[in-house]
Amino acid sequence: MTDRAAVTAALRAQRIETPSWAYGNSGTRFKVFAQEGVPRNAYEKVDDAATVHRFTGVAPSVALHIPWDRVDDHADLAKHAQEVGIRLGAINPNVFQEDDYRLGSVCNPDPAVRRKALDHLLECVEIGVATGSTILSLWFADGTNYPGQDSIQARQDRLAEALAATYAAMPANMRMLLEYKLFEPAFYTMDVPDWGTSYAHCLTLGERAQVLVDTGHHAPGTNIEFIVAFLLRARRLGGFHFNSRFYADDDLMVGAADPFQLFRIMHEIVQAGGLDPEADVAFMLDQCHNIEPKIPAMIRSVLNVQEATAKALLVDSDALRVAQENGDVLGANALLMDAFNTDVRPLLAELREEMGIDPDPIAAYHRSGHHERLVAERRGGAQAGWGA
Repeated sequence: MTDRAAVTAALRAQRIETPSWAYGNSGTRFKVFAQEGVPRNAYEKVDDAATVHRFTGVAPSVALHIPWDRVDDHADLAKHAQEVGIRLGAINPNVFQEDDYRLGSVCNPDPAVRRKALDHLLECVEIGVATGSTILSLWFADGTNYPGQDSIQARQDRLAEALAATYAAMPANMRMLLEYKLFEPAFYTMDVPDWGTSYAHCLTLGERAQVLVDTGHHAPGTNIEFIVAFLLRARRLGGFHFNSRFYADDDLMVGAADPFQLFRIMHEIVQAGGLDPEADVAFMLDQCHNIEPKIPAMIRSVLNVQEATAKALLVDSDALRVAQENGDVLGANALLMDAFNTDVRPLLAELREEMGIDPDPIAAYHRSGHHERLVAERRGGAQAGWGA
């Protein structure tokens, strides 16, 4: 796609969801460094997400994590989001932070623990209905640390049973996105360790069950864009949790570690029509900002996704197809490299001006004095963070 009008139209239409948990105090397993001005409750997290949208123009929704973001009236939280210019997005159940889940949640050998976990999943379906969310985003920390600790097959049976019960409870307009993770916190087996396991369960469940790709949840050297292309072809790519990794599940800003990988992923999405509204691919961020300020880090992450998308849109698809059909290896690769090496920042700056926002969102945020106002306003109370 090389037509400028088509490129800018696609960029204008792109939507990138930010995560509520990234606005609170969060970070590494070693230490979480508290920052001034971070939210104290779910309403203030929504306010921060609205700020990111105001400065970027393409982040109109925020994902919730339950129980971290549980409130007395979730419909009222949705109303508040609407009042500040965004909406509530994916609902993410938390079945990994309680003592009962030491041996797993829905895969736990104890039926009572499994029932507790399932009840929480069903509660999150109800919260999704109350907030108008159409996505239930599932990640399970379930797994084992030692050979023989539990039956691998039995755990898959328990997982399938819980997923089926949850899927049956979802309204017709809701999708289940099943995330996977190679390792951590379990180190011998994870019960959903890879995209194939997620895909197999989704096939059994039905069309509204799809795979969620977290870019930090793979073994080193994994070709993530192949996974993306396969799932797009199968119409089972539900969405992404974008972040960056150097070693494991680092949860760093997307595009920070390997911007070329992000470009390659976006190239496969563009070529397969994954940006089209009917593809319904959810572009979501899943990051934890431990040493960097929260809102600017989220703005930068949105910009990184935009830049990778813009470069992918600049690939001359017709010329690429000809090169591929003619076996022109170097020519085909050169078309991708030319697009990747293009400086798309002027294009995006012009687009933002056309959208009525500042062409440099980071600079605009710093000039606004917004952070200083938050520090002054959010004194007292308990700051939100992991486990809260």
